[in-house]
Amino acid sequence: MKRVNRLSRSRDFDAVHRRGRSVSSRSLVLYWLPQEESAEPRVGFAVPRAVGGAVERNRIKRRLREVWLERLERVPEGHDYVLIVRPGLVEAAEANGFEWLGDRVDELLEQTGVLAA
Repeated sequence: MKRVNRLSRSRDFDAVHRRGRSVSSRSLVLYWLPQEESAEPRVGFAVPRAVGGAVERNRIKRRLREVWLERLERVPEGHDYVLIVRPGLVEAAEANGFEWLGDRVDELLEQTGVLAA
């Protein structure tokens, strides 16, 4: 994923988390916040220690980056996103496959009302 499409600063994560709106499912939470100056959409991933060890957390982040990259062209400009993983997602994603994970992300994006068809 290109640097321009990533949230990398702690203050950016905090702003999206504190001032943004959110939607959630059993395994994921998505926060989004309009950018001050419209630019390419940026995303950050938060995977808490409760999800698993470092190997599991990094694996699910890699998979989520790949899922997000596939959907990037459909996500409109002008928003920042933070995708938070809840415990249980790693096991569910392994059991149900990569497409299942993509479907969960799609559901959240559709709930936001910003997803371009």
